[in-house]
Amino acid sequence: MIWLVKMQFVKVESDQQEKNKMGDDMDLFTYLTEKNNKSNSPLAVRMRPRNFDEFIGHEETVGQTRFLRKMIDSDTIPSMIIFGPPGTGKTTLAQMIATTTNSHFEKLNAVSAGIADIRKIVEAAKERLQFYQKRTIVFIDEIHRFNKGQQDVLLPYVEDGRLILIGATTENPYFEVNLPLLSRVRIVRLTLLTNEEIVLILKQALTDTERGLGLFHLTCSEEILYTIAAVGSGDARVSLNILEQASAMLPSGGEIDEGILKEIIGEKLQTYDKSGDNHYDTTSAFIKSMRGSDPDAALHYLARMLVAGENLNFIARRIAICAAEDVGNADPQALVVAMAAVQAVQFLGMPEARIPLAQAVTYVAAAPKSNAAYMAIDAAMNDVKSKNCGQVPLHLRDAHYKGAAKLGHGTEYLYPHNYKNNFTKQQYLPNEIKNSRYYIPTENGNEKTIKTRLQQCWDRCY
Repeated sequence: MIWLVKMQFVKVESDQQEKNKMGDDMDLFTYLTEKNNKSNSPLAVRMRPRNFDEFIGHEETVGQTRFLRKMIDSDTIPSMIIFGPPGTGKTTLAQMIATTTNSHFEKLNAVSAGIADIRKIVEAAKERLQFYQKRTIVFIDEIHRFNKGQQDVLLPYVEDGRLILIGATTENPYFEVNLPLLSRVRIVRLTLLTNEEIVLILKQALTDTERGLGLFHLTCSEEILYTIAAVGSGDARVSLNILEQASAMLPSGGEIDEGILKEIIGEKLQTYDKSGDNHYDTTSAFIKSMRGSDPDAALHYLARMLVAGENLNFIARRIAICAAEDVGNADPQALVVAMAAVQAVQFLGMPEARIPLAQAVTYVAAAPKSNAAYMAIDAAMNDVKSKNCGQVPLHLRDAHYKGAAKLGHGTEYLYPHNYKNNFTKQQYLPNEIKNSRYYIPTENGNEKTIKTRLQQCWDRCY
């Protein structure tokens, strides 16, 4: 019994030492409570990176040489709003900032917090800065849920540096955050993780014996890991939840296979190797079906990709390219719809993202077709690369600086708006290629109107 009590005392002493490393703002009871909660937390919570060595992805934002990373490392963190789809690491990044800074860290959730909570934090921050020269970082999750009044309360304290604001949101801050507050923060955008990055996170979870599943000695093939990543569609949380559910169905030393995944996911898992022929064949059929004006076939191949867990950004990019390349000016609205879908999938994620994708696919597939703009730019670029295209004509050159007129720049330029129908004939191409024709409008859709107008202006056939 004495030995047991001694061991318990040693354990508490060890916890106290570990707690001391976390800072002075947490009592031992709170620390032990949080530690116990973490041990019972979902795998996705337990595996949150504790430092940048464990942080996977977003090199373009927090890579070693990037501005934000340097600011964090030097503890000169600016106010910022982090936005991106669910599961991309917004809260994780904020928590890592909290552990690497010497500032006091407060966390609020915009759903439950009110103005009184903000004022309380502000008063404490004022005292902390005045008496201890210690700054305060306030992290506000789902900041887009703060109304205008709540955002206005934050404004003067962010402006005078009393508070360093870190907001997290899945919504576009340019739409959801007041302009005065927005002008005082940096915008940090996190995009969906790639399947390769998700696989690295899954491998971490499988082998980590402290926070992950390492003690269970589970095995899982590379193909199955990529399948889990694909089903997660760039959301690390979803993929880790699938992995945790799979591990719960197996004894120690078991193997996670396709049969286990079918039971968890509840739908058919297709063989869809991202680097294999099936991937490229499906993508090719998808694009050709839109180009060929068959919305039913295009929807079928879209469904294949969605069920298989293809990256949503990859799908959206293909639609946008098709809208510009194969529809073009026959229906300029096609590109508008496609780009709206690109933006929508960033914030919706699955399963809702299937809806704007389907809308864009059917619009592009059903639209009149023209590749005239695509062919035109390729022909123009080929001339630039292979011919002597000459100099910009004198009358088109910049005439805004002193002395330009003496060089003949712009002196003979004819301003089209001074003429009937806002048009007058003059030469725009250099002399060496003045008769070149690149853009040849078709008779399809809106392009027929464009063709008629150009023929009337220039008295030439297209």
